[in-house]
Amino acid sequence: MKILHTSDWHLGRSLYGRKRYDEFAAFLDWLAHTIETQQIDLLLVAGDVFDTTTPGHRAQELYYRFLCRMAASCCTHVVVIAGNHDSPSFLNAPKEILHMLNVHVVGAVTDTPADEVLVVSNADQTAVVCAVPYLRDKDIRTVEPGETIDDKNRKLVQGIRQHYAQVAAIAEEKRAALLTKTADADPQPYIPIIALGHLFTAGGKTIDGDGVRDLYVGSLAHVDTSVFPESIDYLALGHLHVPQKVGGAAQFRYSGSPIPMGFGEAGHAKQVVMAEFSRENTAVTPLPVPCFQELVRITGSLDEICERIGQLRQAESRAWLEIEYTGRDMVGSLREVLDEAVADSDMEIRRIKNRQVMDRVIQKTRKQETLDDLDPGDVFDRCLDAADVTNEDRKLLTASYDEIVTALLEEDKHAD
Repeated sequence: MKILHTSDWHLGRSLYGRKRYDEFAAFLDWLAHTIETQQIDLLLVAGDVFDTTTPGHRAQELYYRFLCRMAASCCTHVVVIAGNHDSPSFLNAPKEILHMLNVHVVGAVTDTPADEVLVVSNADQTAVVCAVPYLRDKDIRTVEPGETIDDKNRKLVQGIRQHYAQVAAIAEEKRAALLTKTADADPQPYIPIIALGHLFTAGGKTIDGDGVRDLYVGSLAHVDTSVFPESIDYLALGHLHVPQKVGGAAQFRYSGSPIPMGFGEAGHAKQVVMAEFSRENTAVTPLPVPCFQELVRITGSLDEICERIGQLRQAESRAWLEIEYTGRDMVGSLREVLDEAVADSDMEIRRIKNRQVMDRVIQKTRKQETLDDLDPGDVFDRCLDAADVTNEDRKLLTASYDEIVTALLEEDKHAD
């Protein structure tokens, strides 16, 4: 049995106001072609299908059109779990219809862990899949008065561990029953257990500007491999956008996002992961994803920036540019100069950062600031400053504030 592991599509995401539907469509076309070429039996999508809990119509169209395409392909099953960016109820709403297409959707945990355990088969092999969605704080932790941050962290990790243990135990029971049933026909049958998840593991690599936000309270509950049962033959994770192994284990992986979510990821290789199971071993093969839209970050003096743009023009680049001017001289017409530099080309300037102007603004008094200049965390910090909150109390209040913000971000607007 061949599986293909992908995650973090973030359909509907824009980049400094620029819609990216052409990139998403190109990726899904490439993915469908790869599935056919590699004769993939099972596709795993490990969360963050959409970028927001209220995806636009075009993002939905791309998603459902792709799933219909899978139903007519060699891929006999698709398993989709929700990530922290997804609305559980939105993903779950069409699950009964999608099930008819052998698309299995798990948007949220239920009172029955067995709902997350699936048995999938092709002509040659059967596998048991633990489709564990993003585990929200309320799913795995009970709140008690007087808890410290360490108490919350411990209970979150324990909740994740217990949930995977429950689901894996059910998977092992199903596998044992299947092995008994097929023993006469095949004296040495092999049935792998495959698990999905959407979480942040300890030591996981991120990139500035990739849009990956911390889960739970602040950056708590970064779990290590010990929380995952040893019976898991392959662990397909989502949430981190950098492709990577977990704890050095080849069969525990993040596939990463298929397209760069921001200029911080520009030039980083993207991939999906193919795994093939046999009695002898599990062969894991990363498959590189092509670049569908080049992103280029340019930093330097005005001469250095113009020289780099000239090189890109000569190469007939179609890149989107993020430019940071770091020269010492003030250039009041920087936007006009750079717009002229890319005129009559296929390049687009998506953002310009002027270090000189930024430094001058930072030196100004706070009286000239507006709320548009601050994020919610900045405002909260200013409130603590204004109230002369002590460092000890600030730590507790900040943790409580982060918890409230996390609850608001996880609110499922489609639940009713």
